[in-house]
Amino acid sequence: MEDVLIVRQLTKRFGGLIAVKQLDLTIKEKTIHSVIGPNGAGKTSFFNCITGFYKPEEGDIRFMGQPIRGLRLDQIARLGIARTYQNIRLFANMTALENVLIGMHGHLHSNPFDALLHTPRMRREEQAAEQEAQRLLTFVGMQGKEFSVARNLSYGDQRRLEIARALALRPQLLLLDEPTAGMNPRETEEMIRLTRRLRDELETTIMLIEHDMKVVMTISDMITVLDFGEKIAEGRPEEIRADPRVIEAYLGTSAIEDHGHGTAQPVA
Repeated sequence: MEDVLIVRQLTKRFGGLIAVKQLDLTIKEKTIHSVIGPNGAGKTSFFNCITGFYKPEEGDIRFMGQPIRGLRLDQIARLGIARTYQNIRLFANMTALENVLIGMHGHLHSNPFDALLHTPRMRREEQAAEQEAQRLLTFVGMQGKEFSVARNLSYGDQRRLEIARALALRPQLLLLDEPTAGMNPRETEEMIRLTRRLRDELETTIMLIEHDMKVVMTISDMITVLDFGEKIAEGRPEEIRADPRVIEAYLGTSAIEDHGHGTAQPVA
């Protein structure tokens, strides 16, 4: 199984605060790899380093064998890394279809000359892009809602729309930042199914930040646990559940016991 992402000795500082400390992590292709830890553990800072939003002071990041540390956000996105955010970031006054089409911008080839004259090439490209956007909306379960304005969509649909827009970048690696945050149980189950389909049907590799331990233990192929910016454990769900360091630093005995009895246990 190929390594999609290899991170070695990654360190990110904010003044005297070390948000990510000498982190080593490898993501295998076509897997769901969750990154968990208490609030302030460095999870989102790590995501921001991968996507180019933050520039780490030390370490190496390689995506599909290519070094990406220090590249701009748009350069990293074009290479095949997309993400969603803990707080939904959509163009609220645009339709669902328009939001997805914006995500395709980096893969379009028409130039200003084509736009000015509305050339046949541009018309063909626009038609193909719209068809692809419709396909992605259908894939995430939003068929029939392509012309709905984003701000009028339900919370669950807004989450799905954000994923569809990320998929428009044609990512090989998709970073999902708390995709089930704020969802009711039905929406959470739908998101679990969608995440699995991303891996199984689109063969997309997924890195996931999530606080709901039922979600993490249900869908993860591998889990990395952070605490104060450092990796304290890594393994399969059954290994993480039994790791004393994880129980002490993050999960707590009650969370493990509740999960063992099939109860969803969100933790901070």
